[in-house]
Amino acid sequence: MRRAKPIRVLLMDVDGTMTPGWVCLQTFPDNSVAEMKMFNAHDGAGITLASIMGIRTGFITGRDSPANARRARESRMEFVIQGQPKKLESYKAILVRAGVTDEEVAYVGDDLPDLPILQRAGLAVAVGDAVVEVKRAAHYVTTVKGGEGAIREVVELILKAQGKWKKAIPQAIA
Repeated sequence: MRRAKPIRVLLMDVDGTMTPGWVCLQTFPDNSVAEMKMFNAHDGAGITLASIMGIRTGFITGRDSPANARRARESRMEFVIQGQPKKLESYKAILVRAGVTDEEVAYVGDDLPDLPILQRAGLAVAVGDAVVEVKRAAHYVTTVKGGEGAIREVVELILKAQGKWKKAIPQAIA
């Protein structure tokens, strides 16, 4: 809770964090390929709520996907960086752009490429099914797996630590 209180920016990985980690590719007779991603509705609602409550959000991912970009727009994400398997430079650029310090950033990850950011972020979070090394680097491990509401859990943790949760609930009611 102490680490969650100063958070102003929530960043995350995509595959295995916002999704269950599956990369679903459909091949068609003309040899074209379409990608399908599965995102959790609770995560999307949580990310949108974080934005409404003043927490800036975004992701840094090694893969480039139109589905990721669409989900980011739908969830009002501000920082969207794709195609960056080495994520630390992108993270540093977001810090400058957002005008925040490491202590004001929460990062959610699941796999080894996330370690450099997790080692710097003020609130390092591993999803419940993250690899052992990521769990060891984390300040908090979610009770659920990636793609199953882990991001929503982190949003609630941050808003509760900041005393904003009760004010957030009416914002979530359509």
